[in-house]
Amino acid sequence: MPGGDYGELGGNLPAIASLNASYSTSLSLPSPYLLVPPSVRNAISDVRRTFCLFVTFDLLFISLLWIIELNISSSIWASLEKEVVQYNYRSSFFDIFLLAVFRFLCLQVGYAAFRLKHWWVIAITTLVTSVFLVVKVIVSNLLSQNAFGYVLPITSFVVAWLETWFLDFKVLPQEADDERVYLAAVNAACERAPMIYPRAVSDGQFYSPPESLAGSEEDLDEEGLGRRAVTAQEKEFVRQGREAMSVVEQILAQEDNWKFEKNNDMGDSVYTLEIPFHGKTFILKALMQCSPELVYQEVILQPEKMVQWNRTVSGCQILQRVDDNTLVSYDVSAGAAGGVVSARDFVNVRRVERKRDCYLSAGMATDHDAKPPCGRYVRGENGPGGFVVLKSINNPSICTFIWVLNTDLKD
Repeated sequence: MPGGDYGELGGNLPAIASLNASYSTSLSLPSPYLLVPPSVRNAISDVRRTFCLFVTFDLLFISLLWIIELNISSSIWASLEKEVVQYNYRSSFFDIFLLAVFRFLCLQVGYAAFRLKHWWVIAITTLVTSVFLVVKVIVSNLLSQNAFGYVLPITSFVVAWLETWFLDFKVLPQEADDERVYLAAVNAACERAPMIYPRAVSDGQFYSPPESLAGSEEDLDEEGLGRRAVTAQEKEFVRQGREAMSVVEQILAQEDNWKFEKNNDMGDSVYTLEIPFHGKTFILKALMQCSPELVYQEVILQPEKMVQWNRTVSGCQILQRVDDNTLVSYDVSAGAAGGVVSARDFVNVRRVERKRDCYLSAGMATDHDAKPPCGRYVRGENGPGGFVVLKSINNPSICTFIWVLNTDLKD
């Protein structure tokens, strides 16, 4: 039956999720970020300010505990004279306070004043703190004095290691991610305008077709633009491409009639729609966290790259470029279900159009002399379908990706 089995597009939910993830990864974007470069960057990141605040808390907390300890047995002045003026390594808590001051000065100078992006400063402070406290607990008699003989060394030790963990696992990785986000955003902003036009993306790039106005039906040869269909076969390819494009546009116009089928954790959703003469058509809709021009260049203009993000396709070859908007491709699908479903091959005519609010690639099955049916693969047949990239009105750095699939795998 045209339209095939539901599992065909359902199985591509991971594929479209990997496509979404691949763009985020290539731009080094964590999911909450969009490619919008800030006009002014903060001198110190929020996570680094939080770290510096925690370092200050370390000093104040140890100081408070030491002051409380000074007031336990006698007046604070008498205790200060005993622990500071008559300092004794074995019985005084003053050196634990000085250790907190040492950590505070080193970390604030290193990570607030000089804004270092390396862990060596906190490695030194934590090492010094750990060795000093371990030796002091072993050789001193603090544990026999009062409860603070336990509280101050343990608190100082734990806080020092918490600072190390926070810097190494939160501050530095987060700032590295932020830096990559910023650089990617700046690059995207710089490249966004020219990306609409042809540019060197890869050796197999298909040049960008001229923008098509809604309702325009003139042939390219009549418009005098670029290459054009000449032979009867080429004009038939153009007609088939326009027919597929018309069906895809009708599918988009009937979104209210799409029947929801399933979605995944990424938020990608699958719908179905019954198309007269073509049967059940599957529609996959996903939000992409990258500019529509990027998806247009990498997916629509370069169908041979499909093997990189769609694991159900093992090969794609451009057989003929008919005109500036039309090409014929040869696709080979991978086997499925552990070899139960054998590989299929398809010959498709594709039409590409740029419009003010979206980019479209529509296609359907056709015949081409360069790839007649052979015994190696079962020749499948695709009904009208393709890719649609909808621009966002409010944010040029995101887009909606729609995949329309109507296929008959044959027997």
